[in-house]
Amino acid sequence: MPDTPVTPLPASTVLLLRDGANGMEVFMVKRPTKMDFAAGALVYPGGKVDPADRTAWLRDRSGPIGDIDDFHLSLHIAAVRETFEECGVLLARPKGGSDLIPADRVPDLDAKYRDALMKDEIGIDEMIEAENLDLACDLLVYYAHWITPEMRPKRFDTHFFLAPAPPGQVALHDGSESLDSLWNSPQGVMDDFVGGVHFVMFPTYCTLSKLDRSNTVDEALKRAQGEKVVTVLGQREKGPDGSTSMVLPKDAGYDIFEVPDPSRPNGKHTVIHR
Repeated sequence: MPDTPVTPLPASTVLLLRDGANGMEVFMVKRPTKMDFAAGALVYPGGKVDPADRTAWLRDRSGPIGDIDDFHLSLHIAAVRETFEECGVLLARPKGGSDLIPADRVPDLDAKYRDALMKDEIGIDEMIEAENLDLACDLLVYYAHWITPEMRPKRFDTHFFLAPAPPGQVALHDGSESLDSLWNSPQGVMDDFVGGVHFVMFPTYCTLSKLDRSNTVDEALKRAQGEKVVTVLGQREKGPDGSTSMVLPKDAGYDIFEVPDPSRPNGKHTVIHR
């Protein structure tokens, strides 16, 4: 562990939701194995807050978000930007409008701006101004807050949001920061993890388990709106027998008491709530 823990970088991630034929589904992307964070894992679209996400005048172009502070506003803006960058879904409206932009306009915006945004050649503020748009930050519902453990050399202060997938927009992985993508039920993703089909990190598994309590997008959004978000600083404890336990705040609302460890036969990590 470093003598002084690395300061975690503010980041946003989005659980994009839709109602499928067999229940609610969540969109996920697979990270390349050579990335320095979450390599090879199935994750939600997301990333760190960029400087342009803090642009002051974007407050007036972020939808009816209410009286939130500048830090949380930048997290909302980053969430919208990352969703567009990583899966081509844009939560935005024509400036001053109430309806989301038409789905058939998104491919043109994708072709003009998505690559430049991903390469940090432009900021989201430039696209919003040039295209006369408002970000639909009000569609995001605050869902979870996890901070990377202090012993890690790379740390993120990650804020999770739920968002309904806009009708008609097609979510696809970017082919650079992610190599594959899928829509699946929360339980389906967890089953694939146990079966060795995909790898998911501990926070992902916990948030999927919590999401699985809802059957529809509307139910998930309303449930999240009524729940308090409690910060989780990831911690592990080893028992005398060498077993590993994960520690969660008891008031964080994760009703989960073990997490599978597919790397070992019948392996699992016990979850302690305190």
